[in-house]
Amino acid sequence: MEHTRTTDVLIVGAGPVGLSAAAELCRRGVRCRIVDRLPARLPYAKAVGVQPRTLEIWDRMGLAPAVLEAAAVLRGQLIHVDGRERARIDLVLPPEVPYGFAALPQYETERLLEEYVAGLGTVVERGTELMSFAQDPDGVTARLRGAHGAEEELRAGFLVGCDGAHSTVRKALGLRYEGAAFAEEYMLGDVEADWDLPPGYGVRSSHRAEDGSTDDVLVCIPLPGRGRYRMSMLVPPELSTRAGDRETAGAGSVAHGLEGGRVPELSHLQAVVDRLSPRPGVLSNLRWSSVFRISHRIVDRYADGRVFVAGDAAHIHPPTGAQGMNTGIQDACNLAWKLALVAKGEAGPTLLASYDAERRPVGEEVVGRTVRHATHGIEADPDDPRTLMLREAQLLVGYRDGPLAGPPYGPGDAPQPGDRAPDCAGLTAPLAAYPLRLLDVLRGHPGHVALLYAADPADLAEAGTAAGTAVQAVTVLAREASPTEPEALAVGGYHDAAGEFARLYRPEGPTGFVVRPDGYLDARFPLADTGSALSGRLGGFSAASARPRERASTAL
Repeated sequence: MEHTRTTDVLIVGAGPVGLSAAAELCRRGVRCRIVDRLPARLPYAKAVGVQPRTLEIWDRMGLAPAVLEAAAVLRGQLIHVDGRERARIDLVLPPEVPYGFAALPQYETERLLEEYVAGLGTVVERGTELMSFAQDPDGVTARLRGAHGAEEELRAGFLVGCDGAHSTVRKALGLRYEGAAFAEEYMLGDVEADWDLPPGYGVRSSHRAEDGSTDDVLVCIPLPGRGRYRMSMLVPPELSTRAGDRETAGAGSVAHGLEGGRVPELSHLQAVVDRLSPRPGVLSNLRWSSVFRISHRIVDRYADGRVFVAGDAAHIHPPTGAQGMNTGIQDACNLAWKLALVAKGEAGPTLLASYDAERRPVGEEVVGRTVRHATHGIEADPDDPRTLMLREAQLLVGYRDGPLAGPPYGPGDAPQPGDRAPDCAGLTAPLAAYPLRLLDVLRGHPGHVALLYAADPADLAEAGTAAGTAVQAVTVLAREASPTEPEALAVGGYHDAAGEFARLYRPEGPTGFVVRPDGYLDARFPLADTGSALSGRLGGFSAASARPRERASTAL
């Protein structure tokens, strides 16, 4: 065995979740190693939906432009039951939301993230498997086996398990993974369809039995490329697992994910399209197919000491609404900025308790909602269309009841600590000949950012001085103030020329806001209290600011 090496964080699993964790840690200057037992990325279009909230996260990282070049636009969904159109859902969001819904094969998501991480100096160690680990109060000792069988002992400050539904990390921790498996089996296919359905729209077409249950279903998600879709449908009898296999799968193991050995052919997929497609269609160019099993499960806790789980290692559920990968990516981003502060000695370890407190309620809600949608269809959701769309876009995830949210201030229906920090347009700066969005201002800042808003430049100058160097401060001059005077906009300041910041943030007079690294509000306060508010909030990270409270349901 090689001599023990050290790193700040060991990440197990190089899917979208593990790569997101690595990206967020690396861009904050934290040493990490990311290992994956597979020798190469799998060429399968598994998770394909990218939510607007994920694109916002990637924007702050600087990754969004590359994703936009590679992805396809998702415009909506056509829902047919028993040969009749029951609903047409258009994926329309409020104009202040900067991104729409996108489709991108999982291997492309992984490629873009892996290239991003490599640009920061960290390379995925392929063919490397976590064999075992042990933790103590000062760190984690892991035993790794490389591609050629050589073993290595690694000492890390923390370990993050992003190793999927069959997670080695979760099993070694002994976490409960409670839930159940769906009886149905599905087959997936990455194909091209020649039909006259509108491009950019997904299709869900089903048939109901006499008792009202769904006994046949076809789901098609558009992918980049002409007429290309990822299709899923029930498995025909000749491809079904045996009853004995099904019983074995339920005895202590997790029946979830792709199953080897049974590969659907183009004719299997074409037969379902012939039965259920709203319009006649001919399939061709089958790139990949597989049989898929679905479970819905969630762990009893997301962390144990210095070891954490994220993504499918923590929660699995039906793929309805493309919630899984996106929820996992947001797990990773929530955890990474906290790990970075602790690893660099800028926060105490109690901060890490907020990961489970904030993210597990989100996982519980997503599991419950996707099971309901898979059983009854998204069209049966009782929420109004606007709420439904914002929730599916993951823009309503929030942490008002979490242990990090500061006290509320201002109108109760305005963005408060724990809420997503809205993007807004129409910010101008002296040297920019074009208006900016708030995301443009925040892009590249890996830490907390204080947004200081007022109509009087003197108030902004005083608040900026009070903010000191503890946090990046950005001043926003109110729309009614004139930015033409030399002292009106401080260096790095912006003018709310369109009034969008005021409309969306609803400040009551001079107001300050702190935006967390993951794009949620940490604090909201009167501008006159900037010094004490920032020292109280940010200074508390080094003490015990993250004592876990009794968890409450997240505001969704």
